Amino acid sequence: MVYLQYGTSILRQCKVLKNTALHHPLFYAGQGVRYRKLEVILTTNVDKLGKAGETVKVAPGHFRNHLMPKLLAVPNIDKFAYLIAEQRKIYQPKEVEEVKVVPKTEEDTMKEYLKAARRLEKAKLVLRRYIKIDTELRTPVEKDEIISEVARQLGVRIEPENLQLSTPLSALGEFAVPLRLPKSLPLPEGKVNWTLDVKIRKK
Repeated sequence: MVYLQYGTSILRQCKVLKNTALHHPLFYAGQGVRYRKLEVILTTNVDKLGKAGETVKVAPGHFRNHLMPKLLAVPNIDKFAYLIAEQRKIYQPKEVEEVKVVPKTEEDTMKEYLKAARRLEKAKLVLRRYIKIDTELRTPVEKDEIISEVARQLGVRIEPENLQLSTPLSALGEFAVPLRLPKSLPLPEGKVNWTLDVKIRKK
């Protein structure tokens, strides 16, 4: 009789569990069954879900298996909401002010040409070389080297077509190397063309 009553008690408890506990949302969430969506706060931008700091609703299984292990989201509770808000204040990049580029006019371009030409005209490019015999250079000065040194010493960029050097410079001394610049640039007084003074010294 005692055994029968004990068995009846177990059956009653099973019926209670079946009618109550098995229908609790946490049970379904634990088993991966879609019961209801959870509100979470995204810690970073998630494709097709939302941006960092936004509150979104997701399936419990998706949060438990994907978002939470990778720290992509946290539960939407006051503590986490405050931490996310404070973190965004510190790390959120400032909006970059858009800078509009104003296209140069032909007048501006000519002013830049004239400024560079006058600098070349007044300056003197100095190069040093080892000599072979008397004033003959061991290695001649090529056009590419002059262009490179103009940029380094004078801070002016010129193109190969701007420098008229038919043959390399092969001796010590001073040379007036012709420059080919736009004809619209006014020439210095007493000059018939633009030139670059190059001085080659003994090293």
